[in-house]
Amino acid sequence: MTVIRAILTDIEGTTSSISFVKDVLFPYAHKRLPAFVETHGDTPEVQHWLHEAAKEAGIVEAPRQEVIELLLGWIDQDRKSTALKALQGMIWKDGYEGGDFRAHMYPEVGAKLHAWRADGLHLYIYSSGSVPAQKLFFRYSEAGDLSPLLSGYFDTETGPKREQASYEKIAAAIGEQPGHILFLSDIVEELDAARAAGLRTGWLLRAPLAIPDMPRHPAYADFDAIVL
Repeated sequence: MTVIRAILTDIEGTTSSISFVKDVLFPYAHKRLPAFVETHGDTPEVQHWLHEAAKEAGIVEAPRQEVIELLLGWIDQDRKSTALKALQGMIWKDGYEGGDFRAHMYPEVGAKLHAWRADGLHLYIYSSGSVPAQKLFFRYSEAGDLSPLLSGYFDTETGPKREQASYEKIAAAIGEQPGHILFLSDIVEELDAARAAGLRTGWLLRAPLAIPDMPRHPAYADFDAIVL
């Protein structure tokens, strides 16, 4: 069997609960986004992402309030917009650093990441959340600061998570043959795309989800069940 040298993992539903993102992070950003845009809207970085959001929506010369309403609607829709994710990450930074919350982590994940890194594997994250938001997530996790264990982060600026080309780009960026990379996710369409790019795959089906008799990918109830 091909030796695994790198692990690339999703976040929501894989290392951490979907409910933390939907019930804690999204409402936090939704409540604070209007004031954040009003107070930071003239900074170059925020201006850039507001412009990108308007461009994505096909809006030309939009009033700031119109863009705010657009972004609030996208939060409600969980739209996979790079501009929205970047702005959310800036808002969450204040929440993490202020101690308003810690990122949820499934109980075994922290110890398993430590063990894999100690075994010499390189660990990477691929999520629809922006890279800055990912870094905050693992720096301020319930399992402590896990960021020193991670070698790199990828978001939707690399490409959509359900497209084969995205995983080919990640393998090239990592500098590893696709067959030596294990991708972990709870979304089967993402796993299909990764496998098409030549990556090994692991399907996280956490309780109360049942593992089917003939899963499309190697399936695991948690990280402890993964055998490399």
